[in-house]
Amino acid sequence: MRVHLGLKTWKIPATCSASPGVEHLATAANGQQLCRMSGILAIKDEDGNGPLEEREVVYQRAIWLTTLTACGLLVILLGGIILIPHLLYPPLSAAELSGIASAQVRIQLQQAQSQLANDARSAVLQGLAGLVVVGGAVAAWWQAHISREGQITERFTKAVDQLGNPNLDIRIGGLYALERIARNSRADRNAILYLLGAFIRTHSPWPAGTPGGPEHPTATVDEHLPWMRVRAADIQAAMGVLGRLPPSRDEPAISLSRVDLRSIALRNARLNGSRFRYANLARSVLGGVWLEDSDLTAADLRQANLDHAHLARANLNRATLQGANLHRADLSHTDLRGADLSDAVLDGAVLTGAQADAATIWPVGLGAEKRHQWGLIEG
Repeated sequence: MRVHLGLKTWKIPATCSASPGVEHLATAANGQQLCRMSGILAIKDEDGNGPLEEREVVYQRAIWLTTLTACGLLVILLGGIILIPHLLYPPLSAAELSGIASAQVRIQLQQAQSQLANDARSAVLQGLAGLVVVGGAVAAWWQAHISREGQITERFTKAVDQLGNPNLDIRIGGLYALERIARNSRADRNAILYLLGAFIRTHSPWPAGTPGGPEHPTATVDEHLPWMRVRAADIQAAMGVLGRLPPSRDEPAISLSRVDLRSIALRNARLNGSRFRYANLARSVLGGVWLEDSDLTAADLRQANLDHAHLARANLNRATLQGANLHRADLSHTDLRGADLSDAVLDGAVLTGAQADAATIWPVGLGAEKRHQWGLIEG
């Protein structure tokens, strides 16, 4: 696999075991390998390709296209200098001059024809000079582009190194550096999203359902657990970066399943389409958060503050929302089958088209008639 950042390429073996310091974690049915390199996760398919493999092809095509275009323009310009004057003002033939008796007049006509051809050649040369100026400007732009890509690559490399530093402040600085790179370089945006997701999954795991893993959901919510910004400031910073990046139409879904995000604060964060399956978000502050089309299957959201949250079309199947504040939250067309909403605050919440079943637990006082009036679909 080659990881491409800017115009540089980092070579990584096709298999995890082909390089020391690379740990193989799992192999999926489709041949994808999940590896860990210095605490960062990378996905490889059975051919050793990763999510950034396309960048090399793009740059190779750009180089070939530039070369072929330059050669074609050179041939056209040289041909124009030679052929255009000749085609526009060809030399007068003897047959054309045969009807003119005076030798002096014939000479004058030939000189005039040659002068016209020279004028045409001068015009072509002037056009060529203009194209050279334009070409120089394009070359200068391309050089500046290459320089900028090199600078981005150096900044990316330094930021990745900072993520593996044992010093908390340096790790946070690396996260903010990646945020700036993601804003300035669309080509590196998806790579940074993958990287941030891997960083959070690796440094704040919640391996629910695995041998020796934690009970999920836990028997009680730890109300004495320090806020995330205190107990794991780098995780708070990484989630903040993910929530602040402007949305993109082609960005991948962020995978944050089975992560420990208890007591995190992410007001108004944009995390549409993210995956939080079996994640622990108990006692989190998510007011105004955007989680539309997100997968929160079996997520622990007890005592979470989700007032004015945007959860339209989210999958909350078997999610635990006991005691959650859903004041004026948009839960339209969500999947609430098997969800526990006991003691949840639902005043002003939009539940139009939300799906529920007999396993859904509702707050006391929210009877079937009122749920029907709110537009819930139960079956």
